[in-house]
Amino acid sequence: MDLFKRQTHINFIGMRRYATILSAILILIALVSLAVRGLNLGLDFTGGTIVEVTYPKPAELQDVRAALAVAGYPDAVVQHFGSARDVLIRMPSRQTSSAQLGDQIITALSGSGEARLSRVEFVGPQVGEQLIEKGGLAMLYTLVGVLIYVAFRFEYRFAVSSVAALIHDVIITIGFFSLFQIEFDLTVLAAVLAVIGYSLNDTIVVFDRIRENFVRMRKGSPIEIANQSINQTLSRTLVTSGTTLIVVFTLYLIGGELIAGFALALLVGIVTGTYSSVYIASTTALALGVSKQDLMPPKKEGAELEERL
Repeated sequence: MDLFKRQTHINFIGMRRYATILSAILILIALVSLAVRGLNLGLDFTGGTIVEVTYPKPAELQDVRAALAVAGYPDAVVQHFGSARDVLIRMPSRQTSSAQLGDQIITALSGSGEARLSRVEFVGPQVGEQLIEKGGLAMLYTLVGVLIYVAFRFEYRFAVSSVAALIHDVIITIGFFSLFQIEFDLTVLAAVLAVIGYSLNDTIVVFDRIRENFVRMRKGSPIEIANQSINQTLSRTLVTSGTTLIVVFTLYLIGGELIAGFALALLVGIVTGTYSSVYIASTTALALGVSKQDLMPPKKEGAELEERL
Protein backbone atom coordinates (compact mmCIF):
# COMPACT_ATOMS: atom_id res chain seq x y z
CA MET A 1 0.00 0.00 0.00
CA ASP A 2 1.35 3.42 -1.00
CA LEU A 3 0.51 6.37 1.22
CA PHE A 4 1.91 8.89 -1.24
CA LYS A 5 0.92 9.12 -4.90
CA ARG A 6 4.37 10.33 -5.90
CA GLN A 7 7.83 9.44 -4.72
CA THR A 8 8.93 11.76 -1.93
CA HIS A 9 12.30 13.50 -1.96
CA ILE A 10 12.79 14.51 1.66
CA ASN A 11 16.38 15.17 2.68
CA PHE A 12 16.37 13.05 5.85
CA ILE A 13 20.13 12.61 6.01
CA GLY A 14 20.60 16.36 5.58
CA MET A 15 18.84 16.84 8.93
CA ARG A 16 20.99 14.27 10.71
CA ARG A 17 22.82 16.86 12.81
CA TYR A 18 19.58 18.19 14.27
CA ALA A 19 18.38 14.65 14.84
CA THR A 20 21.62 13.76 16.60
CA ILE A 21 21.29 16.76 18.91
CA LEU A 22 17.67 15.86 19.69
CA SER A 23 18.57 12.25 20.43
CA ALA A 24 21.51 13.30 22.61
CA ILE A 25 19.26 15.61 24.65
CA LEU A 26 16.58 12.92 25.11
CA ILE A 27 19.14 10.28 26.10
CA LEU A 28 20.79 12.70 28.54
CA ILE A 29 17.44 13.49 30.18
CA ALA A 30 16.64 9.77 30.40
CA LEU A 31 20.00 8.85 31.93
CA VAL A 32 19.88 11.71 34.45
CA SER A 33 16.35 10.74 35.46
CA LEU A 34 17.35 7.09 35.85
CA ALA A 35 20.37 8.07 37.96
CA VAL A 36 18.52 10.57 40.16
CA ARG A 37 14.94 9.31 40.38
CA GLY A 38 15.29 5.70 39.32
CA LEU A 39 12.36 3.54 38.25
CA ASN A 40 9.05 3.28 40.08
CA LEU A 41 9.25 -0.50 40.28
CA GLY A 42 6.01 -2.42 40.64
CA LEU A 43 5.26 -5.25 43.04
CA ASP A 44 6.64 -7.75 40.51
CA PHE A 45 10.10 -6.41 41.35
CA THR A 46 9.81 -4.98 44.88
CA GLY A 47 7.68 -7.71 46.42
CA GLY A 48 4.23 -7.53 47.98
CA THR A 49 0.89 -9.26 48.15
CA ILE A 50 -1.66 -9.72 45.37
CA VAL A 51 -5.28 -10.18 46.48
CA GLU A 52 -8.00 -11.11 44.00
CA VAL A 53 -11.65 -10.65 45.01
CA THR A 54 -14.86 -11.33 43.12
CA TYR A 55 -18.13 -9.45 43.35
CA PRO A 56 -21.58 -10.79 42.38
CA LYS A 57 -22.06 -7.73 40.14
CA PRO A 58 -19.72 -5.25 38.42
CA ALA A 59 -17.61 -3.43 41.01
CA GLU A 60 -16.82 0.27 41.07
CA LEU A 61 -13.07 0.70 41.51
CA GLN A 62 -13.48 4.10 43.13
CA ASP A 63 -15.61 2.58 45.91
CA VAL A 64 -13.05 -0.20 46.41
CA ARG A 65 -10.18 2.29 46.66
CA ALA A 66 -12.14 4.45 49.09
CA ALA A 67 -12.94 1.47 51.33
CA LEU A 68 -9.30 0.36 51.38
CA ALA A 69 -8.11 3.90 52.15
CA VAL A 70 -10.47 4.13 55.12
CA ALA A 71 -9.19 0.75 56.37
CA GLY A 72 -5.58 1.99 56.27
CA TYR A 73 -4.47 0.83 52.82
CA PRO A 74 -4.17 4.07 50.81
CA ASP A 75 -1.24 2.74 48.77
CA ALA A 76 -3.15 -0.24 47.38
CA VAL A 77 -3.29 -0.55 43.59
CA VAL A 78 -6.78 -1.55 42.48
CA GLN A 79 -7.77 -2.66 38.97
CA HIS A 80 -10.16 -4.93 37.15
CA PHE A 81 -8.88 -8.38 36.30
CA GLY A 82 -10.58 -10.42 33.60
CA SER A 83 -14.06 -8.93 34.03
CA ALA A 84 -15.82 -6.04 35.76
CA ARG A 85 -16.72 -8.36 38.66
CA ASP A 86 -13.13 -9.42 39.34
CA VAL A 87 -10.88 -6.96 41.17
CA LEU A 88 -7.12 -7.29 41.60
CA ILE A 89 -5.57 -5.54 44.60
CA ARG A 90 -1.79 -5.10 44.85
CA MET A 91 -0.38 -4.35 48.28
CA PRO A 92 3.19 -3.39 49.24
CA SER A 93 5.11 -5.68 51.57
CA ARG A 94 3.71 -5.75 55.11
CA GLN A 95 4.43 -7.63 58.31
CA THR A 96 1.00 -9.29 58.17
CA SER A 97 0.83 -12.80 56.76
CA SER A 98 -0.92 -13.37 53.41
CA ALA A 99 -3.87 -15.20 55.01
CA GLN A 100 -4.44 -12.47 57.59
CA LEU A 101 -4.10 -9.75 54.98
CA GLY A 102 -6.70 -11.47 52.79
CA ASP A 103 -9.17 -11.58 55.69
CA GLN A 104 -8.49 -7.94 56.50
CA ILE A 105 -9.11 -6.92 52.88
CA ILE A 106 -12.44 -8.79 52.79
CA THR A 107 -13.46 -7.12 56.05
CA ALA A 108 -12.50 -3.70 54.70
CA LEU A 109 -14.51 -4.29 51.52
CA SER A 110 -17.63 -5.46 53.31
CA GLY A 111 -19.16 -2.01 52.89
CA SER A 112 -18.58 -1.88 49.11
CA GLY A 113 -20.50 -5.09 48.31
CA GLU A 114 -20.39 -8.82 48.91
CA ALA A 115 -16.76 -9.41 48.05
CA ARG A 116 -15.47 -12.99 47.93
CA LEU A 117 -11.78 -13.80 48.27
CA SER A 118 -10.50 -15.68 45.20
CA ARG A 119 -6.76 -15.88 45.85
CA VAL A 120 -3.92 -14.37 47.83
CA GLU A 121 -0.38 -14.49 46.42
CA PHE A 122 2.80 -13.20 48.03
CA VAL A 123 5.79 -12.08 45.95
CA GLY A 124 8.99 -11.82 47.99
CA PRO A 125 11.71 -9.19 47.45
CA GLN A 126 14.18 -11.93 46.55
CA VAL A 127 11.96 -13.04 43.68
CA GLY A 128 11.75 -9.40 42.57
CA GLU A 129 15.55 -9.12 42.47
CA GLN A 130 15.74 -12.27 40.37
CA LEU A 131 13.17 -10.85 37.97
CA ILE A 132 15.20 -7.65 37.59
CA GLU A 133 18.35 -9.64 36.90
CA LYS A 134 16.67 -11.97 34.41
CA GLY A 135 14.90 -9.08 32.69
CA GLY A 136 18.20 -7.25 32.24
CA LEU A 137 19.86 -10.39 30.91
CA ALA A 138 16.98 -10.97 28.48
CA MET A 139 17.47 -7.46 27.11
CA LEU A 140 21.24 -7.96 26.83
CA TYR A 141 20.89 -11.34 25.08
CA THR A 142 18.41 -9.79 22.66
CA LEU A 143 20.83 -7.02 21.68
CA VAL A 144 23.69 -9.51 21.23
CA GLY A 145 21.46 -11.72 19.09
CA VAL A 146 20.48 -8.75 16.95
CA LEU A 147 24.15 -7.83 16.51
CA ILE A 148 25.02 -11.33 15.29
CA TYR A 149 21.97 -11.64 13.02
CA VAL A 150 22.38 -8.27 11.27
CA ALA A 151 26.15 -8.78 10.90
CA PHE A 152 25.51 -12.13 9.23
CA ARG A 153 22.73 -10.87 6.96
CA PHE A 154 24.19 -7.48 6.01
CA GLU A 155 27.53 -6.14 7.18
CA TYR A 156 29.07 -5.44 10.56
CA ARG A 157 28.60 -1.67 10.21
CA PHE A 158 24.87 -2.22 9.77
CA ALA A 159 24.90 -4.50 12.81
CA VAL A 160 26.51 -1.86 15.01
CA SER A 161 24.11 0.77 13.66
CA SER A 162 21.02 -1.34 14.35
CA VAL A 163 22.13 -2.08 17.93
CA ALA A 164 22.84 1.64 18.46
CA ALA A 165 19.28 2.41 17.34
CA LEU A 166 17.84 -0.25 19.65
CA ILE A 167 19.82 1.03 22.63
CA HIS A 168 18.55 4.52 21.77
CA ASP A 169 14.94 3.26 21.82
CA VAL A 170 15.32 1.30 25.06
CA ILE A 171 16.98 4.15 26.97
CA ILE A 172 14.36 6.71 25.91
CA THR A 173 11.45 4.36 26.66
CA ILE A 174 12.74 3.40 30.11
CA GLY A 175 13.74 7.02 30.79
CA PHE A 176 10.18 8.11 30.00
CA PHE A 177 8.87 5.83 32.76
CA SER A 178 11.55 7.11 35.13
CA LEU A 179 10.92 10.78 34.37
CA PHE A 180 7.17 10.58 34.98
CA GLN A 181 7.48 7.92 37.72
CA ILE A 182 5.06 5.55 35.98
CA GLU A 183 5.01 2.09 37.51
CA PHE A 184 7.47 -0.26 35.83
CA ASP A 185 6.43 -3.91 36.09
CA LEU A 186 6.81 -7.13 34.11
CA THR A 187 4.26 -6.08 31.49
CA VAL A 188 6.26 -2.92 30.78
CA LEU A 189 9.46 -4.98 30.53
CA ALA A 190 7.70 -7.24 28.02
CA ALA A 191 6.68 -4.14 26.04
CA VAL A 192 10.29 -2.92 25.98
CA LEU A 193 11.39 -6.27 24.54
CA ALA A 194 8.57 -6.02 21.99
CA VAL A 195 9.79 -2.55 21.05
CA ILE A 196 13.22 -4.01 20.29
CA GLY A 197 11.68 -6.46 17.84
CA TYR A 198 9.45 -3.82 16.25
CA SER A 199 12.23 -1.28 15.84
CA LEU A 200 14.56 -3.92 14.41
CA ASN A 201 11.98 -4.95 11.81
CA ASP A 202 11.64 -1.36 10.61
CA THR A 203 15.41 -0.91 10.54
CA ILE A 204 15.90 -4.10 8.52
CA VAL A 205 13.45 -2.87 5.87
CA VAL A 206 15.41 0.38 5.46
CA PHE A 207 18.77 -1.43 5.43
CA ASP A 208 17.53 -3.92 2.86
CA ARG A 209 16.53 -1.12 0.50
CA ILE A 210 19.86 0.67 1.07
CA ARG A 211 21.72 -2.51 0.15
CA GLU A 212 19.62 -2.96 -3.00
CA ASN A 213 20.19 0.63 -4.10
CA PHE A 214 23.92 0.44 -3.45
CA VAL A 215 24.03 -2.42 -5.98
CA ARG A 216 21.55 -0.93 -8.48
CA MET A 217 22.62 2.71 -8.55
CA ARG A 218 25.96 3.04 -10.33
CA LYS A 219 26.12 6.73 -9.59
CA GLY A 220 25.31 8.55 -6.40
CA SER A 221 27.01 9.11 -3.09
CA PRO A 222 26.18 7.00 0.00
CA ILE A 223 24.18 9.93 1.41
CA GLU A 224 22.08 10.21 -1.77
CA ILE A 225 21.48 6.46 -1.86
CA ALA A 226 20.48 6.39 1.81
CA ASN A 227 18.12 9.32 1.31
CA GLN A 228 16.44 7.67 -1.67
CA SER A 229 16.13 4.38 0.21
CA ILE A 230 14.45 6.03 3.20
CA ASN A 231 12.04 7.88 0.91
CA GLN A 232 11.19 4.67 -0.94
CA THR A 233 10.30 2.89 2.32
CA LEU A 234 8.66 5.94 3.95
CA SER A 235 5.13 5.02 2.86
CA ARG A 236 5.47 1.50 4.23
CA THR A 237 6.97 2.81 7.47
CA LEU A 238 4.22 5.35 8.10
CA VAL A 239 1.41 2.94 7.26
CA THR A 240 2.80 0.20 9.51
CA SER A 241 3.60 2.52 12.40
CA GLY A 242 0.35 4.44 12.04
CA THR A 243 -1.92 1.40 12.13
CA THR A 244 0.01 -0.07 15.03
CA LEU A 245 -0.21 3.20 16.96
CA ILE A 246 -3.98 3.31 16.47
CA VAL A 247 -4.38 -0.17 17.96
CA VAL A 248 -1.99 0.46 20.85
CA PHE A 249 -3.55 3.85 21.64
CA THR A 250 -6.98 2.21 21.74
CA LEU A 251 -5.63 -0.38 24.17
CA TYR A 252 -4.24 2.41 26.33
CA LEU A 253 -7.57 4.24 26.42
CA ILE A 254 -10.00 1.37 27.01
CA GLY A 255 -7.80 -1.57 27.96
CA GLY A 256 -7.86 -0.82 31.67
CA GLU A 257 -5.10 -0.29 34.21
CA LEU A 258 -3.82 -3.84 33.87
CA ILE A 259 -2.28 -3.20 30.44
CA ALA A 260 -2.01 0.60 30.56
CA GLY A 261 1.74 0.49 31.25
CA PHE A 262 2.26 -2.10 28.51
CA ALA A 263 0.37 0.01 25.96
CA LEU A 264 2.12 3.23 27.01
CA ALA A 265 5.56 1.64 26.66
CA LEU A 266 4.62 0.45 23.17
CA LEU A 267 3.38 3.93 22.23
CA VAL A 268 6.67 5.54 23.24
CA GLY A 269 8.71 2.70 21.75
CA ILE A 270 6.97 2.69 18.36
CA VAL A 271 7.44 6.44 17.94
CA THR A 272 11.13 6.31 18.93
CA GLY A 273 11.65 3.11 16.91
CA THR A 274 10.26 4.67 13.75
CA TYR A 275 12.39 7.76 14.30
CA SER A 276 15.56 5.77 15.05
CA SER A 277 15.25 3.55 11.97
CA VAL A 278 15.34 6.66 9.80
CA TYR A 279 17.89 8.79 11.61
CA ILE A 280 19.89 6.81 14.16
CA ALA A 281 20.42 3.53 12.29
CA SER A 282 20.96 4.98 8.81
CA THR A 283 23.12 7.92 9.85
CA THR A 284 25.25 5.73 12.12
CA ALA A 285 25.90 3.33 9.24
CA LEU A 286 27.00 6.25 7.06
CA ALA A 287 29.16 7.65 9.85
CA LEU A 288 30.90 4.27 10.14
CA GLY A 289 31.82 4.53 6.45
CA VAL A 290 29.61 1.92 4.77
CA SER A 291 30.09 2.06 1.01
CA LYS A 292 29.15 0.34 -2.25
CA GLN A 293 32.25 -1.87 -2.12
CA ASP A 294 31.18 -3.28 1.24
CA LEU A 295 27.84 -4.48 -0.13
CA MET A 296 28.73 -5.57 -3.65
CA PRO A 297 28.71 -9.36 -4.03
CA PRO A 298 32.24 -10.77 -4.40
CA LYS A 299 33.26 -11.57 -7.95
CA LYS A 300 33.85 -15.19 -8.80
CA GLU A 301 37.25 -16.32 -9.94
CA GLY A 302 37.52 -16.05 -13.70
CA ALA A 303 34.55 -13.68 -13.95
CA GLU A 304 36.63 -10.93 -15.55
CA LEU A 305 37.96 -13.37 -18.16
CA GLU A 306 34.41 -14.52 -18.99
CA GLU A 307 33.28 -10.89 -19.40
CA ARG A 308 36.12 -10.22 -21.88
CA LEU A 309 35.28 -13.30 -23.91
